[in-house]
Amino acid sequence: MAGVANPAVWRSVREAALPQVFPESEVAVLSLLGTRALVAYRVDEVEHGRRQAARADRLDSIPVLERLLCLPAGIPVAMASLSDPAGVGVLPQGAVQRGGGMVTRLAVRPLAVDIVVVRVAGWRNGLERAGRFAPFCCRAVLVDEGPHMGEEGFLAEAAFYGIGVLVKGSEGIRTALEPEAYRPQRYTAAAWHFVEELYARLH
Repeated sequence: MAGVANPAVWRSVREAALPQVFPESEVAVLSLLGTRALVAYRVDEVEHGRRQAARADRLDSIPVLERLLCLPAGIPVAMASLSDPAGVGVLPQGAVQRGGGMVTRLAVRPLAVDIVVVRVAGWRNGLERAGRFAPFCCRAVLVDEGPHMGEEGFLAEAAFYGIGVLVKGSEGIRTALEPEAYRPQRYTAAAWHFVEELYARLH
């Protein structure tokens, strides 16, 4: 179940001036991939409205998303040119438009994830938990100021994995290490599925 992030904590995270977080970003705290995390995201309002108007079915199957990724978004493709035209016939309602021997993919990702922030007590465990999101989005951990911050190699290890480090102290939250930008080499069905699962829980 998604919940609204603690306003004070989120305000402090935003004040850390993370370039990955857009002014229009929304935020929620929920359990993902076996850990509780703060997620900053932006809904694609055009796609969200299209799905509502079409009463589109959920896209919660990786095989379905793999089929959709084989089609360019918004460009008609001849059914006869497809290696598996029968597979297009069973795609969920609202995902594609068919007619005249052509099929057009309508579905695109309904939201973008700016960053996932994992609140942790132990830094090593925190890096492992934040690392679970590597295939999907930008990541950071939020830790309390304390002795663990002096652990040799902590920031170096976080930097190696591209994980940002936010530190909560008596004066608020500061950025000890900026997270690496998320630059996927290719778009996968698994990454799209992660977004769809998040979208389903938020709407």
